[in-house]
Amino acid sequence: MILLNSWFWRTAAINCILILLCLCSFAQGGDTIPATSTFKFKTIIIDAGHGGKDSGAKGSYSNEKAVTLSIAKKLKAAIDSQITNVSTIMTRTDDTFIPLNQRSAIANQNHGNLFISIHCNSSPEGNSPSAHKRKGVLLLVYGFHRLKEQEEAVRENSSIFIEKDYKQNYESYDESDPSNLIILNAYIQKYRKQSILFGDLLNTEFEDTNGRESAGVKEQGVLVLAHSAMPAVLIETGFINNPEEEDYLNSNDGQNEIVQSIIRAINNYRKAIGAL
Repeated sequence: MILLNSWFWRTAAINCILILLCLCSFAQGGDTIPATSTFKFKTIIIDAGHGGKDSGAKGSYSNEKAVTLSIAKKLKAAIDSQITNVSTIMTRTDDTFIPLNQRSAIANQNHGNLFISIHCNSSPEGNSPSAHKRKGVLLLVYGFHRLKEQEEAVRENSSIFIEKDYKQNYESYDESDPSNLIILNAYIQKYRKQSILFGDLLNTEFEDTNGRESAGVKEQGVLVLAHSAMPAVLIETGFINNPEEEDYLNSNDGQNEIVQSIIRAINNYRKAIGAL
């Protein structure tokens, strides 16, 4: 009887969560929004990757955490001045280490409608001559089925091992637990389409408008995106261990060009989901 009750309440809890997830989709600008929806696109979360004791990827004279913070601050200022009726929240505003789950918690607590995580890429060859040939942007959306599969995801997820009690914070990612797998499937699919849409719009701006090389939009198991209850994209803005790209990523012109590409994509995304 004890086992039966345990199974019953476990199943009931899972069903309740799935129902709530479906109901919540009416508030996020998905395809299920009825014509009479009062949904408003109000809040963008800007996440500057890494920070504090986690410096991220390194170039010859700069590191990822400083570049991403500079771009994130410029993006916030641009959104605040160029896009009306939208507020911005930054997950960090200085050189502070913010755990990955806390970043998504900040996003969720502020009822974000879009999560943008800024990063710099780094090729596995380090500073060898072959590494200097790698360039361009990459847009990542969360794909739980590739959690341990992709190089970029492994590099970004390595931040969790710096965190205290990381095993407890991320134990829900045990794919052997059926309830976790059910919840994650529903959770991820809910925002997958909007995330890919925004990623495609970003890619168009970077590649077609600015003429930058791009690896396109990829699904990978990047944990910083996993708990964000909203469409979310991680932008690898360029290869910091490529000297030419490092100069671009550290320059005002380069950073402003990246920011304006994101601004145009946000405006096009709002039009696409009917949130203008």
